[in-house]
Amino acid sequence: MTTLPSTMKAVEIKDFGPPEGLQLTERSIPVPNDGEVLIRVSHAGVNRPDVMQRLGGYPPPPVASDIPGLEISGEIVSKGNKVDSLRIGETVCALVSGGGYAEYCTAPAPQCLPIPKGFTLEQAASVVETSYTVWTNVFTRGRLQANETILIHGGSSGIGTTAIQLAKAFGARVIVTAGSDAKCAVCNDLGADRSINYQDEDFVEVMKSEGGADVILDMVGGPYMQRNLNCLNVEGRLCQIAFLQPPVVEKFNFLKMLTMRLTLTGSTLRPRTVEQKAEIAEDLKKYVWPLYENGKIKPVLYKTFPLEKACEAHVLMESSKHIGKIMLNCN
Repeated sequence: MTTLPSTMKAVEIKDFGPPEGLQLTERSIPVPNDGEVLIRVSHAGVNRPDVMQRLGGYPPPPVASDIPGLEISGEIVSKGNKVDSLRIGETVCALVSGGGYAEYCTAPAPQCLPIPKGFTLEQAASVVETSYTVWTNVFTRGRLQANETILIHGGSSGIGTTAIQLAKAFGARVIVTAGSDAKCAVCNDLGADRSINYQDEDFVEVMKSEGGADVILDMVGGPYMQRNLNCLNVEGRLCQIAFLQPPVVEKFNFLKMLTMRLTLTGSTLRPRTVEQKAEIAEDLKKYVWPLYENGKIKPVLYKTFPLEKACEAHVLMESSKHIGKIMLNCN
């Protein structure tokens, strides 16, 4: 058995606020608890929740690492007791509650997924958090069905590019919003039936002409809340997964929720139990991973930074100039 070092490089949040608060440091390598594995991290995804944590608005759960990073890929180098399904030396990708911006990270065994056939470790790390999020919100909570219409805000984001492809794979009609013609073109290439450049078009008016939406996936919030309701058909479902705009809306007319029998649902992954995340992982293995392996869904990678350049990765994330996923190379 290979002897592991006692310390590792990691990126910690030294000060809440601007990206410069992310600092490369040295930490002790974490020890896996019962039911966990220790992964030598190859790549980690950079996600909006990481930015929110750096700003001080999304603290990790009490037992989670304070190091940011919610999705990783790499090789299992150690494991705790009560782990029978995974072996040392196996490569996996995993959803974690923190700790991804590091050379080593622990992960609950049930939240580890196999590397999709034909994927690099970089590609595998890029699809974990988005797949978990889109599946549980669009399909489990949002109940999207074939031949229904879904409106996806932020279509060129990591979540958006995954949602477009998954919704199309399951037979839905897909309409997206994005902030430039170039981003709209990428969304169309991924399968969107209609892309709305929100700089030039009012998505509410467009949706009226397109017959409305049965499901909306939104991470904007704020002024979009009322406008989203105005886009939904009878029995429509609004799935809220984040708030890039303030979550408090002073004027919000709930009457349409009654008259149109609408459902407003929201969720975050991080606070959920291992058992709940394990159920999602089983669904992903059954319904989503085969789509990655047969090429019906593809990862969309924008740029990869070395671990020590995490600050630059966050600057890019907050600029919203990217299309698809931003990644860190951790080893």
